[in-house]
Amino acid sequence: MFKHIQRGCLANLPVAASVAVYGSILGVLAVQKQISWLQLLIMNLSVFAGSAQFVMVEMWTPPLPIVEITLAVLVINFRYLLIGASLQPLFQGKSLLHKCAMMHLVADENWAVTMAEYRRETASTYFLFGGGLCVVSAWCAGTLLGHRLGAVIANPETYALDFVFVAVFTALLMSLWRGKSDIIPWIAATGLAMLTYHTLPGKWYIVVGGVGGALTAALFQKPGQEKKTERQCFKSDTIT
Repeated sequence: MFKHIQRGCLANLPVAASVAVYGSILGVLAVQKQISWLQLLIMNLSVFAGSAQFVMVEMWTPPLPIVEITLAVLVINFRYLLIGASLQPLFQGKSLLHKCAMMHLVADENWAVTMAEYRRETASTYFLFGGGLCVVSAWCAGTLLGHRLGAVIANPETYALDFVFVAVFTALLMSLWRGKSDIIPWIAATGLAMLTYHTLPGKWYIVVGGVGGALTAALFQKPGQEKKTERQCFKSDTIT
């Protein structure tokens, strides 16, 4: 178990550095919204979803629009339904308690790293959890550092820090590229997201793009393209 957690943590160190940097931007924005250090830490540990937290901070205006914030976060985090579904083979045969303990720390970054590891047939739930520990530690450190430096860095875009979020997700996206079979689903997801962005208010483009891409992939999947059996892919998921 500890060996897999350690491997997951080390594998996520490169993306964790970027997570800390754009986490610092959230910290700077939190200061401008008069969110306290403790409130930010509680948000990090309870929500732990970067894009959703950015929206929360943006909407943080007294009196707090609790219902609107909750709905916005729910819409943005709908993508975790797809992420959770993609991890189903990893958790097959695991108890509900095990699933709950491992899934809370799932983020886009350690999910992407785990999926890449899955294709090398060496992934495990503990590898996923180790990556989550690495990412959440970097996220908390970055956001709290940004909170402390908020009075100094009033405009993150001056230092191009606002681009870090885009850069890290672009790198993660390319790491998931499998070849020509991804072209049509990716185009469909991009097109649907852009169309929704220009036609519907809020963050629905995230959900529509993700669901549309997933359905397109399922529709155009050729017979025999399915992944190798879970027994082969996750034979390393044992306690050592």
